[in-house]
Parts: sequence; structure tokens; C-alpha cells
Amino acid sequence: MTSQVTDSRRAVLLQSPLFAAMQESERDAVLQMAVERRFRRGQTIFQKGDTGTSMMAVLQGRVRISAVSVDGKELTLNVIDRGEIFGEVALLDGKPRSADAHALEDAVLLALERRVFLPFLQANNDLLLRLLAVLCDRLRRTSVALEELALFELPVRLARVLVQLADAYGRPSEVGTRIGLRLSQRDLATLVASSRESVNKQLRAWQKLGVLDMDGGHIVLCQPDTLHRMLAR
Repeated sequence: MTSQVTDSRRAVLLQSPLFAAMQESERDAVLQMAVERRFRRGQTIFQKGDTGTSMMAVLQGRVRISAVSVDGKELTLNVIDRGEIFGEVALLDGKPRSADAHALEDAVLLALERRVFLPFLQANNDLLLRLLAVLCDRLRRTSVALEELALFELPVRLARVLVQLADAYGRPSEVGTRIGLRLSQRDLATLVASSRESVNKQLRAWQKLGVLDMDGGHIVLCQPDTLHRMLAR
């Protein structure tokens, strides 16, 4: 493995708070344990209910995390980009996967297997304590997110998601910021814990006010400042 490839993979691991808590020598040891896996566009990486045996980092391409609703429709829960990591919790607890993962594009993943990582972790008590602190922080942030769902009305929740999507996938267009990721209204409803009908109504209201528009199935934020002001209240 060349030094350039190793540096690139180190940078990917640093995207995860789990591995950012490690010392450089510990991350290098993890890289020695990890293996590269390739998936074609549309190929299944794992399915809900599969045993959680590994964590994966995206070196190339994108991965869609999804679940099937009670009425049989597939919902997008998250999109994992290049340089991001998914499956960290399964690396530690080994419990069944809670969602499906598919390659949105041809993807190259760096996989770290639980069976090789756990002995490494068990031999390093100091590292174990640091990772517990990371997981506690994640739990606190999850509690804050749940509190926001309880306290804020749908327009604020939807505005927050659209701003985050624009930050991650936005590209300038003639009329505003075009979100490069196509998500259905049902997908958006899942992300904001609401119904598709309510999300549709809110999007239409903003479209009439000129806050946003649609372009070939993509959302274009024409007045992003309006959404930012909603979040600042």
C-alpha cells in the first residue's frame, strides 16, 4: 500500500468521531486490519436483520441507507458520501443491522471486521474508555435531535433538513441552490418524522412563495436565507 493511499484512508477514518478519538498509531493499526470491498451500482451491501459484523468507510461512490415502510415502500434514511463512515455501532455490539444499505454508484468501501477489532480493543483499556465517551456523546446528540422533533413544528424541521441537504449536496444554479440528491417526499417525511401529505403541503406553500422550486425532481432553494431565518428563531 502506497503512502498516498494510506494517508487518504487515514483521512477517511478521521471523519468518524469513533476513530478521531484514537491516537495515530491506533488508527494505523486499524488500517492494517481493514480490507477493501467493491460494489456495483445498485448492489446490496447488507440488509436489515443481517448480523452486524463490520464497519465500513466509503472511499469512492455513495451508499444509500434505507428501510421498508409498513406499506411496503422503500424510504431513504441517509446517504453516505465519500469520506464518511457507517456501521460503527455494529462494530461494537454485533447486533442485527437496523436498515438496508445499497451502492448508489459503483463504490469502494474499506471494511473493518468486528472479529479482528474487538481483540484489539480489549487489549487497550484506555482506548476503550475513550470510545465509550464518544458513544455517550452520540447518545446526548440523539436526545437533542429527539427533543427538536418534539418541540419544533414541521416547517422548522423541514427547513433544517433542506438547509443540511443544500450544504452537503447543493450546487449553484441560475435561480438558487440546487440540491443534487433526489429524495422523494416520502423520504423527506421520514427524515422529519412527518407524513408525506404534510411535507407535500409545506413544499407547495414554499413554492408559491418563491422560497424553493423543483427542477427535474430536484429541489432548488431560491431563498435559502428565508429558511436560515426560520432556524435562527
